[in-house]
Amino acid sequence: MTDQTNTDATANQAVGDEEAPQFSLQRIYVRDLSFEAPKSPGIFRQEWTPSVSLDLNTRQKQLENDFYEVVLTLSVEVKNGEEIAFIAEVQQAGIFLIKGLDAASMSHTLGAFCPNILFPYARETIDSLVVRGSFPALMLAPVNFDALYAQELQRMQESGETPTPTVQ
Repeated sequence: MTDQTNTDATANQAVGDEEAPQFSLQRIYVRDLSFEAPKSPGIFRQEWTPSVSLDLNTRQKQLENDFYEVVLTLSVEVKNGEEIAFIAEVQQAGIFLIKGLDAASMSHTLGAFCPNILFPYARETIDSLVVRGSFPALMLAPVNFDALYAQELQRMQESGETPTPTVQ
């Protein structure tokens, strides 16, 4: 029975010239990491009333064949009053095998799906850095990359740009 199922799957893939879509996570890694606490140790003696600013960016580039690197950059600046308490930044990256997708699906996969996979790792790395800097834990709220991707597509269409982000 198993042989028959495998044979059927192979025959179904062989029908037509297109391959079945494939997605595989190859590796997740930290590409760059930075932590700065410019007002230490004096900042620890002040009442803690933080304000958090988060900047997030993604970029992609095609490696060889069907392998892509996606880099999610999280930059967090926390102020206590008017003084910068700390700045933490991580470039969380992943290598993904992606093939058999049309251009729109590929764009969505690289622009939203892959960053969704990387975000929990980046969030944990930022939290760990902050705690090691002797500040209270900073658990960043989840991010809806699908919504961000849709907003970016809409912005690009309104400005007359090509609606699918290019892969470098």
